[in-house]
Amino acid sequence: VQLQASGGGMVQAGDSLRLSCAASGRFFSSYAAGWFRQTPGKEREFVAAITRSGSTTSYSDSVKGRFTISRDNAKAMVYLHMDSLKPEDTAKYYCAVGTYSAYVRHYNYWGQGTLVTVSS
Repeated sequence: VQLQASGGGMVQAGDSLRLSCAASGRFFSSYAAGWFRQTPGKEREFVAAITRSGSTTSYSDSVKGRFTISRDNAKAMVYLHMDSLKPEDTAKYYCAVGTYSAYVRHYNYWGQGTLVTVSS
C-alpha cells in the first residue's frame, strides 16, 4: 500500500483545513488508518485513528472535539477534517495504515507527510 497525503498549508488560528490521504495498492480496506503529526525535535504523536469499516474512531485529547477522521473505502481515501485550529497544531501530518491503534509501531505503511502551519 502506498499513501499520498495532501491538503496542508498555512492558515490562521480558528480556521479549518481538510487533509486527504490517497491510498494505492490492494487491500486498503483491510487496514485501519491513522493520522499522526510531528514537529522538529519531537517524536511522532498520535492524532486520530479509524477502523477498517469506519465504524469506530479515536482521537488524542488535544484534538478531540475539533478534528474528525473519516474514510471512503470505495475511493481508497482517508480524511482528517480539522476545525478551530490552534498554533500548537502546527506540524507535519502523516497518514498511515495498519492495526487500529494510537501507537506508531502498529502501522505498517506511511505517507510522506503534509505540512500544516497555524499562525496566531
